[in-house]
This record gives sequence, structure tokens and C-alpha cells, in this order.
Amino acid sequence: MKMRSSGPKRAAGGFTLIEVLIAILVMAFGLLGFALLQTMSVRFTQSANYRTQSTNLAYEMLDQIRVNRVASAAYLGEYTATLPADCDAPLTGTAFSATDYRAAWQCRLGKTLGENATANVTQVDNEVVISITWGDARFDPENTELTMEARTRL
Repeated sequence: MKMRSSGPKRAAGGFTLIEVLIAILVMAFGLLGFALLQTMSVRFTQSANYRTQSTNLAYEMLDQIRVNRVASAAYLGEYTATLPADCDAPLTGTAFSATDYRAAWQCRLGKTLGENATANVTQVDNEVVISITWGDARFDPENTELTMEARTRL
């Protein structure tokens, strides 16, 4: 004699196909978010690097003007970035003039911030202002040019 159980049938164990698909969908959204986070991180890191490089270039020019205060007027004016292919070998020694420094600085401007970078060095009384502008569509796609300004008193 077999005894029959009058209780409910025992449910089958394991996952259903719907549960597996939902788990894959949740995981796909998580991985997509992680990929976007990595992309944004790389973009903002490059933008921060450009800001650091522009600051370094501005302070380098300010230091050069402080060192050569007598000829500070020779460093004033508009600067346009020079392409690295057009740059000459850097000069050293005592024959390094303000004109040579301007050419070398324009070359560094092009190497670090790109061929569209520009700079303006002005002096009013004892205050020197350096404005450096470069293209940076990574940081703000609507405003593709960023400007950094540094000032000092001589």
C-alpha cells in the first residue's frame, strides 16, 4: 500500500530563465555605469593635466621676467604655439637672449597645450599678467577654450 500525501506538490528547485535574464540585465547596467565612470575619469584627468601645464608655463615665464627685469619689455606681447616639428634645438649658455627664450617658450606652449594655444603677456606699472588660452573640449563641450591667468608684481 502506498500512502498518498494530501499536501501541496513540492516545487522544483533552481533558477528560472526569467530570473537569469534579470540578473544579466542588472549586471549589464552596472558594467555600463562603470565604463562611463572610467571614461569620465580619463577625460577629467587630461583636462587637469592641461591646467597644470598652463600654470607651469605661466610661472616659468614670470620667473624669466623676474630674472631679467631690465629687459622685461622684451617678453611682452602675443604668443602663438609653435608646432613641435618647427622647433629648433634649445639653446643654452650665456648667448640665450630674450628672443631665443620667446621662441623656446612658444615651442613648449605648442608641445604641452596643442597647436591652437595662445598666450598674452602684458605689464601695467609693476604688475605682469600672463593669460594662456587653449582648446579643451573634453572638460566643457560647450566652451571649447579655457583661459588661465597668472599675475605678479615685480
